[in-house]
Amino acid sequence: MKSKEKTRKGKWFLSLAALGVVFGDIGTSPLYAVKLIFHSRLNIPLTEANILGGVSTIFWALILIVTIKYVTLIMRLDNRGEGGIMALMTLAMDATEGRKYLQWFVVTAGILGAALFFGDAIITPAISVLSAIEGLEVGNQTHQSLVVPISIGVLICLFSVQRYGTSTVGTLFGPITALWFLTLLVAGVSSIINNPQILHAINPEHALRFLTSHGFSSFLVLGAVLLVFTGAEALYTDMGHFGRSPIRMAWLGLVFPALFLNYMGQGALLMSHPHAVDNPFYRMFPSWGLYPVIILATAATVIASQACITGSFSLAKQAMQLGLLPRLTLRHTSAHLEGQIFMPGVNRLLMFLVIGAVVGFGSSTNLAAAYGVSVSGAMLISTCLAAVVYRIQLKCHLLLCLSVAAFFICIDLAFFSSSLLKISHGGWFPLGLGAIACISMFTWRDGREALALQLQRQEFKLEPYLTALLKKNPIRVPGTAVFLTSRQLSTPHALIYNLKHNKVLHENLLFITVSFVNTPRVMPGNRYILSEIRENCHYLLLRYGYIEQPDIWKVLKRLRLKKELDIDPNKASYFLTRQTITPTKQEDSRMFLWRERLFAVMFRNVSSAVEYYRIPMSRVIVMGEKIRI
Repeated sequence: MKSKEKTRKGKWFLSLAALGVVFGDIGTSPLYAVKLIFHSRLNIPLTEANILGGVSTIFWALILIVTIKYVTLIMRLDNRGEGGIMALMTLAMDATEGRKYLQWFVVTAGILGAALFFGDAIITPAISVLSAIEGLEVGNQTHQSLVVPISIGVLICLFSVQRYGTSTVGTLFGPITALWFLTLLVAGVSSIINNPQILHAINPEHALRFLTSHGFSSFLVLGAVLLVFTGAEALYTDMGHFGRSPIRMAWLGLVFPALFLNYMGQGALLMSHPHAVDNPFYRMFPSWGLYPVIILATAATVIASQACITGSFSLAKQAMQLGLLPRLTLRHTSAHLEGQIFMPGVNRLLMFLVIGAVVGFGSSTNLAAAYGVSVSGAMLISTCLAAVVYRIQLKCHLLLCLSVAAFFICIDLAFFSSSLLKISHGGWFPLGLGAIACISMFTWRDGREALALQLQRQEFKLEPYLTALLKKNPIRVPGTAVFLTSRQLSTPHALIYNLKHNKVLHENLLFITVSFVNTPRVMPGNRYILSEIRENCHYLLLRYGYIEQPDIWKVLKRLRLKKELDIDPNKASYFLTRQTITPTKQEDSRMFLWRERLFAVMFRNVSSAVEYYRIPMSRVIVMGEKIRI
């Protein structure tokens, strides 16, 4: 009984912690969604029937897209507890193994989904912080000129503290966001009491009539309704941090009731006071409560932005491990929490792009035109990949799987095609960013394959090479030499160059290959395979999941303590090879010359292998070589 009570308390604690990280983005949508649905640009009259229809559309979008699609269906598809587009892609890759064209579709869809997520990560902090600070205009119109400078200041502070990690302030995220959702709920209920007729919006007929009675404007309004469930992907992405049950409990227990009651409340306000359409969220509050709510909204949007930034770090790390991005500098900000990471290069790039979006677009209304394309595209890709996993891996009935997939694909396509109409109004921005990210990931993947092919032509099998080498009786020197090799049981070029220049061979040799598998983590028992090639010569294969960080020093230390390998990691010499890529136009090349040049630039900027693999820096010898691709 006590263990069940502890488990229940643990789930409630995780649900509270998940409020800030998981629901920050979707929880700040009430700041701008309703006013954009009834924006003058859409030419939808602010009548009682249209208000009921608009709020009904929001309500059923939250039911169908978030509650049924994500919370009920997609969150069932975890890769050993992990979620997100990369986890879904690896699940689909495993399910389609041996099916060439399906594998190509899955990998392409996964890369596109990841690229769109990066585009979304630029827009979310910008529109969230801007929409919160714009509450100052409601209090005093003269404050309009302060909105952009204050937003930039908030964003600079936000990105500046990323290096310290979120563990120190993470405990505040849940309570602050819980207070935010309670504020949404109370404000919505108080407004509904004044005009309870808005509750008729629960009837789906109002949504159907709203979406079919305004001609082309009904189609355009989908791009605004889409803003209601931006952040739904975070429910699935952050499943590995909090678990499926706590996220579902938080959504059904607080987040969903608070959101739909607040949207109902904004609708009730508009039915009584149509002039409040300029900012129906802040108009719900009395004048004495306006500035405290602005402060709370700013805190909530900062938390939502924080979650988006750390999500970008996690996705970039996963893409690195899966071979879709070059090795980037990565720092752990917590000794206890594995997921607490900081990537300086990604952080700087995000900061410049987010601030550029704030300055370039100037308001949340303008940014809303840029928002939605990446979100709806990522959702469409998630639906397609989920359908593949449900049918092939989970063996769902073909007719049922096709019916459900077709239903949600039609919905996703409707939202996606509607958001595409906003390309000229700003939708080009996230699409352009996504295209750059997509080209970079495809180029890095193809470039690595071309490099591996070129290296393979120059490689020798390790055992025959050592046998031939030892027959020549090379000069042996005391100590241990550790060589990293990218391919299993192949001769590392650093060994060849060391013999060529130094003309000596260490008494003890250790060859290490680090490989990444399509699972989030590797069980400790499957971490390594150690084999003896010959006397005083060993081969070590290390396996890591795509969310794990390699640590060669720690593994060697553990092997020495277990007396499996008598090597002191602090006294060994580590030999690495640093390649320089030279692009050349060859007939058998699978990449255009400009992509080869892009790959060469990316390759030059990879982070140090010493930091990435956690090798004692003072014990490293680096050999250089030039390779033509």
